[in-house]
Amino acid sequence: MDNKKLLLMILILLILLTLIGCDEKFTCSILNCKIKSGEEITFFIASDPHHLSKKTYDEGKAFDWFLNSGDGKLLLYTDEILDAFTMEIENGKPDILIIPGDLTCNGERESHLEMAEKLKAIERQGVQVFVIPGNHDIENPWARNYFGDEMIKIDSITKEEFEKIYEPFGYKEAASRDKYSLSYLVTPSEDIWLLMLDSAKYKRNKVRTAPEMDGEISAKTMEWIKECANFAKENKAKIKAIMHHSLLNHNEVINEHYTIENSQEVIDLLLSCDIEIVITSHIHLQDIKYLNKDDKTIYDIATSCLIAYPNQYGVLKYIPNKGFNYYTKKIDVYAWVWEKGITDRNLNNFQKYSKDFFWRRSYDKYYDSLLEISKFSDEEMKAISNTVADLNLKYFAGLRNVHMHDILNSEGFRILHNSAPFFIRNYVMSMFDDQKTDNNKIFIPLKAD
Repeated sequence: MDNKKLLLMILILLILLTLIGCDEKFTCSILNCKIKSGEEITFFIASDPHHLSKKTYDEGKAFDWFLNSGDGKLLLYTDEILDAFTMEIENGKPDILIIPGDLTCNGERESHLEMAEKLKAIERQGVQVFVIPGNHDIENPWARNYFGDEMIKIDSITKEEFEKIYEPFGYKEAASRDKYSLSYLVTPSEDIWLLMLDSAKYKRNKVRTAPEMDGEISAKTMEWIKECANFAKENKAKIKAIMHHSLLNHNEVINEHYTIENSQEVIDLLLSCDIEIVITSHIHLQDIKYLNKDDKTIYDIATSCLIAYPNQYGVLKYIPNKGFNYYTKKIDVYAWVWEKGITDRNLNNFQKYSKDFFWRRSYDKYYDSLLEISKFSDEEMKAISNTVADLNLKYFAGLRNVHMHDILNSEGFRILHNSAPFFIRNYVMSMFDDQKTDNNKIFIPLKAD
């Protein structure tokens, strides 16, 4: 081989090595940031859509029991609610849609495949979609068909299948992937990067009779988070984190299985990485919590369940040089129903139907709990259940403190107030100890660099 050919090969090798090096540095030209620096960004946040394919059930006794023993999710209408939300996206024209887990009811394959098709339709509108799994999505032992009187066990999907099905919604665009989970980093904007954190624990679901509800961020994933934060600082980008489980306790009585197990470690890590906003779901509660530590603040914004009352989604707007404005919007299901000419009675009275359904599920849940402890008369149990159901309508909608004071004069509240502490009493009293009166809005100013 002559010297000219040798020099040419060395030159080509050096160019290839240089390109590889650029990729490792996460420069925005390589990362393909679609939104340029200084531009406003609108994020829609759809928490816990819990889609259930209509192919998995009929309206027999088995499904009726499943629907009415739940926590108020409108599983009969997930298709319609998601389609109405898609129309809302078309009208609202957000830049990015974030779904922080629990894309399906119980991880049914057909539900996942249908959800992916719905997300493709949203991306065709020019919206970037990013998803992560929740505790219901992978290897879920509760996956069932409901036909007639029978509940029939069916397969859920694996971690690998989740990644394949949702490849177009974050995994394909990822600037970096965590080797130890389904976490990834995306860079949709030169200013704002998103750390999509997989906090779900599904590795042992195959040998369990129920899906693991708890969440965690492993030590190896935390090391990867540090690397992502360093890359962001090199590129003068700010990172916002998204995960399924809560970072902070959204309720001091109900937080087990909802707040990640190693929350303090993760809080310290995110604060050290200058990550001040974390978007979460899982608890189905509209709630904003924040923590101040060492002159730094971190916010955990939990958006309520999309398919349960009040059927709302979050809007997060980035305003350059100012900050982030978060607020919620209710899905206008009736507008979609009117446009499609749908005659279903429940959908034509959707707001009332959803509210009544959620109230009834709350009432039944707490009446049954009171029945088990055999502590109160039937009239007292009815009064308490009425009070808790009324409170839950406001509590899960994000309204606190002064918005709930009218309940203080109810018979059910009087009985609870005069009772010795027990779970339901403690839960009700915890509702009145909140950082905010309205958890549906907050403005978070940009920190000075």
